[in-house]
Order: sequence, then C-alpha cells, then structure tokens
Amino acid sequence: MFKLPELTYAYDALEPYIDARTMETHHSKHHQAYVNNLNAALENLKELSTRSIEELLEDLNNLPAQSHWAIRNNGGGHYNHSFFWQLLNKDGAKEPGGKLRDKINATFGDFETFKIKFKAAALTRFGSGWAWLVVNRESDLEILSTPNQDTPLSDGKKPLLALDVWEHAYYLLYTNKRADYIDNWWNVVDWNKVEELYNK
Repeated sequence: MFKLPELTYAYDALEPYIDARTMETHHSKHHQAYVNNLNAALENLKELSTRSIEELLEDLNNLPAQSHWAIRNNGGGHYNHSFFWQLLNKDGAKEPGGKLRDKINATFGDFETFKIKFKAAALTRFGSGWAWLVVNRESDLEILSTPNQDTPLSDGKKPLLALDVWEHAYYLLYTNKRADYIDNWWNVVDWNKVEELYNK
C-alpha cells in the first residue's frame, strides 16, 4: 500500500509565495486522493504489489489494460507530488551551483535564460500538467512539459525539477494568474536538492 508522504515543513513554511491553505488542501486532499485511488487500482493486482512507484511508471506499456489508466493517472499524481514537495524550501539555495550550473550554462546559455525557457514551458502547458527539467537518455538537460499527471519517468528521463501547473496548486492565492505563481515559485525552489538529484 502506498502512503501519503509527510512533509518536512509546516504548511505555512512557504508563505507568502505559497499559502498555507493551498499547501494543506494540495497535500492532504489532492495528493491523498491520488494515493487512495492508486491503492484501489492495485488492490487485486498482487503481481504488482512489490513494485515501487518508479517501477510502475517506467513500465506503463506492460501494465494490465484494465488498470493502465488508473495507475498512470493516480500513480503519476502520487509520484509527481512526492517529487515536487521535496524541492520546496524557502531557505534553500536560490541558484544552482557546481556541475549543474555549468551544465545549465552550457545547455541554455545562462541561468536567467533557463528560467525564461522553463517559465515558457509552464505557461504554455494547456490545461493541467507539469513543467520539468530532466536529464534525457543522451545525458543532456532538457526542459519539457507533460499533461495531466504524466511523468518523464515513463519516457526514460530523469527528473531534476518539477512545477505543478494544475490550478489547484495556485488558484486560491493567485486565481487565474499562472505567470505570477511561476515567478513567485522560484523563491521556494531548493537548488541544493536539485543539485543533489543531478549528482546522483
């Protein structure tokens, strides 16, 4: 049975950039629903009971047809949110350093250009979804976006950074102003954690 991960910070720890009410609803209601629905989808699939969430999402094409979409949507929701929470820290490093900084500069020109391109991916994701910085199969950095709760893991890519652009992630504080949400979100990205993921 999958479980809702506990946050390492209080719901109000990211204010004023992400408000406590949004965090509580997002974590305890939306994420919990994905966990509940994922467990329900797996209840009668004992052959999948020992797999990690990463293993399930990396092998979507071989899941039982009757459970494919339930696992894809709810498993993706569980993985994506679990990944997202760990990247947030108002007191974390505000910019990447070391090898990751060098790779960002080599790939995108500089950090500010990277942020512009990442914001564009988040803004142009129609409807609900995510924006990502990933390491692709060629070991290069890539910015992409995915619809709904799809994840780069399913395409063999390693996530480093994720931004939730579903309306439930920002609507209580920012209403329909996704661009403002993205601009403020940079203040709570913990680049130390992103670097750690890159160096693994």
